[in-house]
Amino acid sequence: QVQLVESGGGLVQPGGSLRLSCAASGSIFSIYAMGWYRQAPGNQRELVATISSDGSTNYADSVKGRFTISRDNAKNTVYLQMNSLKPEDTAVYYCNGKIKSRWGSPPSEYWGQGTQVTVSS
Repeated sequence: QVQLVESGGGLVQPGGSLRLSCAASGSIFSIYAMGWYRQAPGNQRELVATISSDGSTNYADSVKGRFTISRDNAKNTVYLQMNSLKPEDTAVYYCNGKIKSRWGSPPSEYWGQGTQVTVSS
């Protein structure tokens, strides 16, 4: 089994910064794309950013220029650096990973438990 554990959420003032981390552990053969999604109360879960195994990145228009996704393959960890935070960034942030557990098996999709980010003065 594979687990994704997020950390780094919290309360920050508008204009501030936070860095989220997500560490994958368990039965991991290889990790394909990883990403961050968020869900605000009353809203559907939405894509924030993704990063592929070769480092290619993709961002939601609402976070371009403010958020940066990165990964450390040696640590099976993905990060989300969030700068210039706005109240509308308030949400539960979820880590997502497409991970192959063993050779010859197709990759499966896994989710973390979520971490709360609140942007408020």
